[in-house]
Amino acid sequence: MKAIDRQRIKSLMQREQQRFVNERPKSKALFERAGKSLLGGVPMNWMIKWAGAFPPFVREAQGAHFYDVDGHRYIDFCLGDTGAMTGHSPFSTVKAVEDQMKRGITLMLPTEDAIFVAEELQQRFGLPYWQFALTATDANRFAIRLARQITKRPKILVFNWCYHGTVDESFITLKDGVAHSRRGNIGPPVDPVVTTKVVEFNDLAALQHALASGDVACVLAEPVMTNVGIVHPEPGFHKALRELTRKSGTLLIIDETHTICAGPGGYTRAENLEPDFFIFGKAIAGGVPGAAYGFTKEVAKCISDGQNLEDCDTGGIGGTLAGNALSLAAMRATLTKVLTKEAFPRMISAAERWTAGVEKAIAEFAMPWHVTRLGCRAEYQFSPNRPKNGTQAHDAMDFELERFMHLYAMNRGILLTPFHNMALMSPQADPEDVDHHTRVFRDALKELVA
Repeated sequence: MKAIDRQRIKSLMQREQQRFVNERPKSKALFERAGKSLLGGVPMNWMIKWAGAFPPFVREAQGAHFYDVDGHRYIDFCLGDTGAMTGHSPFSTVKAVEDQMKRGITLMLPTEDAIFVAEELQQRFGLPYWQFALTATDANRFAIRLARQITKRPKILVFNWCYHGTVDESFITLKDGVAHSRRGNIGPPVDPVVTTKVVEFNDLAALQHALASGDVACVLAEPVMTNVGIVHPEPGFHKALRELTRKSGTLLIIDETHTICAGPGGYTRAENLEPDFFIFGKAIAGGVPGAAYGFTKEVAKCISDGQNLEDCDTGGIGGTLAGNALSLAAMRATLTKVLTKEAFPRMISAAERWTAGVEKAIAEFAMPWHVTRLGCRAEYQFSPNRPKNGTQAHDAMDFELERFMHLYAMNRGILLTPFHNMALMSPQADPEDVDHHTRVFRDALKELVA
């Protein structure tokens, strides 16, 4: 395996940054203008994490591609970090949104679409009752609150280096076996050490020990970790997780906001999981803000039994725009006409092609890297072996190298997600787009080891 010269990375990065700036004068001008009214020149602080000197400003997007204001066309493998997994502006979703906007956007009253979507979610994921939110973060928060109310327990449990949106309790990590508030955790209202237990993914002994004290209301978990790189469960992990949670009286929340890439029923249906709560956001409405959370009959009864009609609007669950007519119309169209069971084989095939191309280049240049895949999501990681937990995945990250690979790709018309080396395939993914990434990826490796 070949070592990479760090000085060479710096030199190549300087060259690529200069190219990026020179070729995007309009984005540069907009970024400078934005700095006078937007903090950091961006509408959300994480948008500064793009590998370029500034983010490319988008002119328009359609399907698997978008154009920036300087006229550059990009193959989009980021897809809004799953929010646009449907492809940009799918026709059926756009038409449904256009029609609903003429009939009303938000009402604080139900529409028939809400029933239709809930029935569709029942069929896909197997849970009988559903509620709606605007984001998966909110859906996770609401599920946690309900779990605490039902169990009368204060704690939750997450896996090290997990990702569940901006849920306060999830920003916790392990350092030398001791739980700490995660680096970069901005102004936590309560130190997550007070609210949360954290163990490594796939560590059943640690999980059993953490649940044994009987103070954990719920385990909040992605069925496959995704945001620190894809980390698959070991054989038997989910069966044991379900057994341990039931034995300890702990509710299980499965967050499939990213892992919906596994198939139309997510990882839950693919692997016959049995969660108490199920979370689905981001892609559910084709890019329109929306999320859903489902739960079992037993959980539904506990919620109903504990509900007070006089106080149900001030209990920390809901939101004026949650379950709005526009989001529900978008969800109905997206679920029935875009993210269909017929679409996933095409998406997964594209991810398999992407994986094979990247693996071939890695082998050709004897790089100490590997590729892993979950359905229509694939990712390369800077380690020779697949990680078994969040710590191993996090330790394999290389911020400097990652930024070079991303910028090299962006300068050649390819967008990867800015937070790791992930590629997601939309229903419009084209084999030639995938092959273009393979060629660019190979060229980048050739330059790194020259």
